Amino acid sequence: AGGVAGVCVDLILFPLDTVKTRLQSPQGFRKAGGFRGIYAGVPSTAIGSFPNAAAFFVTYEYVKSVLHRGSASYLSPVMHMVAASCGEVVACLIRVPSEVIKQRAQVSPSSSTFRILSQTLYHEGIKGLYRGYKSTVLREIPFSLVQFPIWEYLKDLWSWKQGHVVDSWQSAVCGAFAGGFAAAVTTPLDVAKTRIMLAKAGSSNASGNVLAALSGIWRTQGLSGLFAGAVPRVAAIGLGGFIFLGTYEKTRQLLL
Repeated sequence: AGGVAGVCVDLILFPLDTVKTRLQSPQGFRKAGGFRGIYAGVPSTAIGSFPNAAAFFVTYEYVKSVLHRGSASYLSPVMHMVAASCGEVVACLIRVPSEVIKQRAQVSPSSSTFRILSQTLYHEGIKGLYRGYKSTVLREIPFSLVQFPIWEYLKDLWSWKQGHVVDSWQSAVCGAFAGGFAAAVTTPLDVAKTRIMLAKAGSSNASGNVLAALSGIWRTQGLSGLFAGAVPRVAAIGLGGFIFLGTYEKTRQLLL
């Protein structure tokens, strides 16, 4: 169910993700490709999205079920935060290599995904594919700490109001609100992650230091730089939350 949801959301919203990446690119939106080659890097996403989303939900549901045993109801938000954080750490092992290749293809639309993959492996080795792992985890964990407790809370509230468990479309609406809010507050971390992944080997950002990347952006571009791409990110993740969590619930209902 998680894998199907991941493929649906990533492929449908890929153009918005490309625009966001190019807005956050250090070379600027136009030089990074503008609106040309909007599907550059899509093979990397198509291959990585199913196992990445599947790994997240397997871990999330398992940790949630383990923590749920004997825990008080007021601890539910903490339980969801811990489960989501564990899910992100595992999923990022698959997501980061896919994301590195995808983002480099998005800002170099003339190069093929395979060429970028081979160049990355030749110049940086396997370590190059995991450039930005730490910054991705540091972005995804705060995002999940905000999104999943809000999603679960809104579902519980809606279920209580109507007297029965929410339908998949209602879960999707809750996911859209939770995802959009979480996307807005974590945009600076996303900008830092993009700069680290796109940095040339040997440059200061290539070391993967998130705080150094954030301070560099703040010094050169100020607040607008830290929130570059915020509008397409909130739009994409808000809509993505609707598709992703709604598809997950619907597919799970069909399978169970």
